[in-house]
Amino acid sequence: MSASWQGEVVSIHLIPAAGGEATSVPQAKALAGKGLEGDRYGAGVGTYSNKPGPSRELTLIEAEALEGLKRDDGLDLAPGASRRNILTRGVALNHLVDREFFVGEVRAKGIRLCEPCERLASLSDPKAHPGLIHRGGLRAQILTGGVIRAGDAIRPA
Repeated sequence: MSASWQGEVVSIHLIPAAGGEATSVPQAKALAGKGLEGDRYGAGVGTYSNKPGPSRELTLIEAEALEGLKRDDGLDLAPGASRRNILTRGVALNHLVDREFFVGEVRAKGIRLCEPCERLASLSDPKAHPGLIHRGGLRAQILTGGVIRAGDAIRPA
């Protein structure tokens, strides 16, 4: 991935409690080392909050992946139903593992791919699981806090 790419934040989704419904918000406060204010993982109450490490602070998924799921599998999965915080466009998230990047003013680091799991299948649509393998998004660590807004640029650090 060249240093000249730039994507954008299409939408932001918070899920306040484990197993809860996603709410779309115009902006969210990112807390370094914690997560998004108002989200289950930022509050430490997510299903997997007891697992150590920074991999659940921020999750992102490509709009292109959800469009591909609809095109290839006939499944129209709403962005919030993906259980990811940030819907992106124009950025290859798989290429950001072990790389630092900005989401608006927030500096983040890609930790690992966010492959679909049985929890996603049980809370959304079981048919989404196979269709999102290798395109389920990215788990990222929040290095510096700030506000993320819909429409913000996503760019290399």
